[in-house]
Amino acid sequence: MLKIAGHEEERRGGALMDWWGGIGAARVLAREGDAILLERAMGTRSLAAMAREGHDDEATVILCEVAAALHAPRSQAPPDTLVPLDAWHRSLRVAAARDGGPFAAALPRAEALLADPRDVVVLHGDFHHENVLDGGDRGWLAIDPKGLIGERGFEYANLFRNPDAEIALDPARMRRRAEIVAAAARLEPRRLLQWVHVYAVLGAAWSLESGHDPAPGLAIGALAAAQLEP
Repeated sequence: MLKIAGHEEERRGGALMDWWGGIGAARVLAREGDAILLERAMGTRSLAAMAREGHDDEATVILCEVAAALHAPRSQAPPDTLVPLDAWHRSLRVAAARDGGPFAAALPRAEALLADPRDVVVLHGDFHHENVLDGGDRGWLAIDPKGLIGERGFEYANLFRNPDAEIALDPARMRRRAEIVAAAARLEPRRLLQWVHVYAVLGAAWSLESGHDPAPGLAIGALAAAQLEP
């Protein structure tokens, strides 16, 4: 599959795909300028379908396994274009100052997490069910990264917003996913849910910027925050 980068974020993603070297991600077969030639994942399975059809536990474990492959050390230095996770939260700071409410409530938690990063790795940055494809004999393969660097636990927060709001807003499902991810990824459960809260509200801030409805993201954030209550 030929992909031509249309903006800087896609160029950054292409460089990261190349750096991953086909481990946990689709292989880059050739790269020149803004163009990359990717292996195509031709399998018929879908993690989103699995989540919707009663196999969410299995889909969640697969996502954790792929994330571990992406986060594994490489022999080469990572691309110098990676965006620090702190900078990624600019939109939350803007929304908190402009709109207050749940954005302002989430910001102190975000700032505390960002000020004390743990286990810093190269991050995909948009890691969820639709960005991990069935590669057949090659296994499950990530595509379309954003190219960030920061705390490893952040990577898993986005899967809690996916594959759709109906699933994401099921309290029992969120609790079950948190248990699975914390065990499979060796993360502290409470800190994981803090990232889920922050990322959901950050996503709502992005929705505002793009003219979309922030309500689903805010609802997911509120659910995560409620599960953090004693």
